[in-house]
Order: sequence, then C-alpha cells, then structure tokens
Amino acid sequence: MAEERQGAITFKGNPVTLLGPELKPGMTAPDFSALANDLSPVTLGDSNGFVRIFSVVPSLDTGVCDAQTRRFNEEAVNLGDRVKVITVSVDLPFAQQRWCGAAGIDRVQTVSDHRDLSFGTAYGVAIKELRLLARAVFVVDASDKVVHVEYVSEATQHPDYEAAVEAAKKAL
Repeated sequence: MAEERQGAITFKGNPVTLLGPELKPGMTAPDFSALANDLSPVTLGDSNGFVRIFSVVPSLDTGVCDAQTRRFNEEAVNLGDRVKVITVSVDLPFAQQRWCGAAGIDRVQTVSDHRDLSFGTAYGVAIKELRLLARAVFVVDASDKVVHVEYVSEATQHPDYEAAVEAAKKAL
C-alpha cells in the first residue's frame, strides 16, 4: 500500500490526497514502468546517462498542461541532446500521440502512467481521489540523483519553469 499524503496539494481549491512518498533533492530517483506511444514499456533506466526533466501533468487536454508541455518543448531546444524532457500523464498513449502531432511537439517524449500509476506512486504524484497525476517537475541527473523537485501546490497553476531549466543546466 502506497503512503498517503492527505492535503498535500489542492486541485481547483480542494485538498486532495497524494499517493507515494514526497521526493526531495539528493534522493535516488525511483524506477517506474510507464507506456510509450507504441505501448512499449518506459523505465527510468531507458534514459540512463542523460539529465532528465520529468514534467508531470494531470491531462494534456487542459490549458495549463498544454502550455507546460509546449514550454518544455521550447526549452528542450536550448538544453541540447544530453537532456531528455519527458512529460508524464495518465492520458492514454494514443491520445498523447495524437495531441503531440496536433501541437507540433517534437522535443518532448510523452509517457502514459494510465496502466498502473507506477510513476505516480513512485514519485508521490498520484491523486487518490481523481486517478490523475498532480502537477510536478522533477530533474534527475545522469547518475539518477534527484536534483530538483517541485510539487505545484495548486494543480491548476504553472510550475517554476526557470528553476527546472536551471537545475537541468547545472546537472550537465
């Protein structure tokens, strides 16, 4: 049974329960198993040796999630090929692929945590009441150490993009 953190964040002003631990900088990034657009498994180890920005969103079909993914897609251009930007949501892989095509997203990999909330419970972002992921950003260095964590306190608000990008640059 995953740890429950009641009232850890709000969603549209209402307190919700997050499942999983609260990660902090300096911790080892937990492994997970999510799905790529072709339904193949994606794990932390698949991006070994890269700095990773995990951009976590409730659903790509909402305004803030759309803007967040587009912003990190733009930032990825300046971060070079040693940084991977991975957007995680519980949207189905087919919907993620369709959204990326329509939005022109080509620098961000989307992965679906729909199947078993593996990422959500490992990173402490699964919203118990809604079966969605809380908005968060994690930066993990090439040796799998967490170097930046932001759990956005109100899920409908934007994360601190600049802080995540700076953390990724410092981790290079």
